[in-house]
Amino acid sequence: MNGNSIGKALTLTCFGESHGLCIGVVLDGCPAGLPLSEADMQAELDKRRPGFTEISTPRREEDKVEVISGVYRGYTTGAPICMIVRNKDIDSKPYEVFMVKPRPGHADYTARVKYGGYNDPRGGGRLSGRITVAYTMAGAVAKKILKLIGVEVLAHTVQIGGVRVEGGVTYDDIRRNVYANPVRCAIPDIAEKMINEILSAAREGDSVGGIVEAIALNVPVGLGEPIFDSLDADIAKMLFNIPAVKGVEFGAGFKVASMRGSEANDQYAIRDGKVVTLTNNSGGVIGGISNGMPVKVRVAFKPTPSISKKQRTVNLEKMSEEEIQVVGRHDPCIVPRAVPVVEACLAFVIADHALRAGVIPKIIR
Repeated sequence: MNGNSIGKALTLTCFGESHGLCIGVVLDGCPAGLPLSEADMQAELDKRRPGFTEISTPRREEDKVEVISGVYRGYTTGAPICMIVRNKDIDSKPYEVFMVKPRPGHADYTARVKYGGYNDPRGGGRLSGRITVAYTMAGAVAKKILKLIGVEVLAHTVQIGGVRVEGGVTYDDIRRNVYANPVRCAIPDIAEKMINEILSAAREGDSVGGIVEAIALNVPVGLGEPIFDSLDADIAKMLFNIPAVKGVEFGAGFKVASMRGSEANDQYAIRDGKVVTLTNNSGGVIGGISNGMPVKVRVAFKPTPSISKKQRTVNLEKMSEEEIQVVGRHDPCIVPRAVPVVEACLAFVIADHALRAGVIPKIIR
């Protein structure tokens, strides 16, 4: 079975390579009658596109979306929606050597073995972070679907390297500040420290990782299909499909391991005629099913593996140990550009489950 599609009621199939003609997505299962324009997708793509800040790769891509099918006269038709973004600012020459000398931290070696050397190595090919353009386009549609039931999805950077936001962030802080600074942090003072952390690593020919937190507000109770299609499991799977993700946690996450049950349990109460929990250590999901509280998830990203420091590798033709120094255009930290991607992934999974549950109709009237 191929691994190019995900979702059930709403299905995302992505295609393309980093230095190929385009990156594209086919989104099947979107209700008919949803108002949708290229501007909806473009607004999300503009949040993740490269080459426009001092802390990102100098690769400058316009990332202009083209809707190929599934939209007529400004509304979705119920047919598959196909969208593409063309790759234009391409320099493939630095990547030729990596088929022989795989870069540490990249999938050059594993892809070569899996595909018998026929894989496209340029810019990482199919396994590049550029594939997240497809996720972002699909997420833009998912966000519009979720607006029908009042669900809002937010995300922000909570850590870069050793600089971390320590509590005190409101939803209004996220709405107001995240896209007003290049690191996508909700606290401006911390954002400046994060920028300096990235620049410091870049000056040393190195890179840093970090953590993105995403929150979905107003999620209905009852989404999720236990056991193997539970809501948190599907969210985690989608998030792990973002290149460089190495960890996902919900609510209190790994902290629950050091809590007692009396601390970890989210106790129930009635507020304004609704059942709520007094804490949200579960991150809005219990038994794989949404409980009506905000779905809260944090995603850990490893440092960008392409760094200019010399590293050890092997020559696969000579079967000898050698050194490598990676050249090319790379982000010293991918976390800021991953924020809209994490938003998109969370929105996609919740929209898929809302459609499965019948919370959203097949035709929007």
